[in-house]
Amino acid sequence: MEERKLHLKEKAHRELLRILDYWMHNAVDEENGGFIGEINFKNEKNFSAEKGAVLHARILWTFSAAYDLLKDEKYLEVAQRAFDYILTHFYNEEFGGIYWSINCDGTPKDTKNQIYALAFTIYGLTEFYKITANENALKAAQNLFEKIEEHSHDKDKGGYLEAFTENWADIEDLRLSEKDANEKKTMNTHLHIVEAYANLYLVWPDESVKKAIAEILRITETHFIDAESWHLKLFFNENWIEKEDVISYGHDIEAAWLLLWCAEVIDDEELIKNYKKYAVKLSDATMEGIDSDGGLWYEYEPQEERFIAEKHWWPQAELWIGMINAWQISGEEKYFSIAEKNYGFVEKYILDETHDEWIWGINEDYSPIKKAKIGFWKCPYHNSRACMELLKRL
Repeated sequence: MEERKLHLKEKAHRELLRILDYWMHNAVDEENGGFIGEINFKNEKNFSAEKGAVLHARILWTFSAAYDLLKDEKYLEVAQRAFDYILTHFYNEEFGGIYWSINCDGTPKDTKNQIYALAFTIYGLTEFYKITANENALKAAQNLFEKIEEHSHDKDKGGYLEAFTENWADIEDLRLSEKDANEKKTMNTHLHIVEAYANLYLVWPDESVKKAIAEILRITETHFIDAESWHLKLFFNENWIEKEDVISYGHDIEAAWLLLWCAEVIDDEELIKNYKKYAVKLSDATMEGIDSDGGLWYEYEPQEERFIAEKHWWPQAELWIGMINAWQISGEEKYFSIAEKNYGFVEKYILDETHDEWIWGINEDYSPIKKAKIGFWKCPYHNSRACMELLKRL
């Protein structure tokens, strides 16, 4: 096992450097500032594309975390660029919040407050604060935390509401993307709020943050984790009535390890005990979506009893961490083997050996999904974080 651990760790280290190198040399927008909004499957740059808040926040987190781990000044420079650009162009000084998107020239485009984007900005700002002690980063993160608690937190029924207008009024379209149900409370947003709050607690151990983390973890137990199937329930209205949808294997396995980490951050013994159990149960349920080639299918449609027959990049990355985490908890070698086999799948089908980075994914017939290499949702966060987690855990 020691040899296998070392081999996987060495591969993860090389891949991390490869990913970071791609983003440093391709994502920086020298024409307009910040980072480019889109690079297509052919590696062609679109300097006129809108720029997403989530993309920039995830770049900030990635390069801050990479500097923290590897101590290479070039990563700090990229993180600094992301921080400066976010505070200058995405941060809404007037109402407090984050613009969902801006035009290529840095002017606001979609000004809604999507709580998911605020959460990722907190995640990035706090990671940047860890490596710089920049008080403006911490202050901005604290301000966003306060805005989420003031406007999004449902103090009556619990949980967090999805989205608001620029000035925090109600908004009709709450969705993150067109594929999502238009509901007020979602698993995805809660997962990333608690992730962001946990990172905030590490740099600002305030009791209000700890209380919010514990509440989200208990809400997740109550509403989002299905204790029969051990998959996640995705969409609810404000009264916690579920809108049934697909099974998302990537979110199942991401939640498996990430929620346990959040419980460990606040050192809550009962929640740690519970989430260790859930980590293994969710990992076992995720196995239903693993193909014979080691790749993880994107989603499953229960009503039609069929897989969404694509294998996207990010669920594979989360599978690495989730399965290594399950192996660490249980000591069962099968979980380590799943991570190893999936790593081989990624090397064979997802890595772009010509241009570097990862492609969006593959179809059932192994043909590439020709979507963006860099874009609104194609960011360096899932795969770089998977590499960093393997380096730490192995």
